[in-house]
Amino acid sequence: MKVVALVPIKLQSQRLPHKNILPIAGHPLCWHLCNTLMNVKKMDEVYVYCSDKSVIQYLPEGILFKQRDKKLDGDSVKGFEIYNSFVSEVDADIYVLAHTTSPFIKRDSLDNALSHVLNGEYDSAFSAERIQTFAWYMERTINYDLNDVPRTQDIEPIWKETSAFYMFKKEVFVNYKRRIGFCPYIQEVSGIEAIDIDEMKDYVLACRLAELEEV
Repeated sequence: MKVVALVPIKLQSQRLPHKNILPIAGHPLCWHLCNTLMNVKKMDEVYVYCSDKSVIQYLPEGILFKQRDKKLDGDSVKGFEIYNSFVSEVDADIYVLAHTTSPFIKRDSLDNALSHVLNGEYDSAFSAERIQTFAWYMERTINYDLNDVPRTQDIEPIWKETSAFYMFKKEVFVNYKRRIGFCPYIQEVSGIEAIDIDEMKDYVLACRLAELEEV
């Protein structure tokens, strides 16, 4: 089966200007995820999908560049529109949608999740952080009974998507317009792997962690 990675990149960002090319651990932010994807065992091709060709200078050697329509850079554009455009242009059996804002995601996590989709057990996979604590939503508990409060270690965990990656079979996306199918594998990530850079405080934290971890 052909496996293709899609890395959507926009060089201009609102909350953190020039986010994708900010330096971290000696390389631009976008370099890290792309470099990791290049080393995933069953990966056939890795594409950066961007409207601006100048992004190429910030990428590791071997990454493929696919130019997208500038209209997909609009602030009101939904992610689905970008993914749909790419899928219509690049054929694959399995797509790995990955975001540069998770620079510390490990190859082992990607390898493991992909293996579960390739062997037919699951139709999709995504990275998520386990949160095993007392949780509420819309003024109600969602994972425990107020009349029978369990020990923390026995509580049913909730899973927070980290957005580092989503893997899906082509038919899941084309037929159902979903990046998570009906039988997804949840790849647990934690610590530095769960870092997502969205604002300046996230970037500052990531830089400090990179120094400690010697990424």
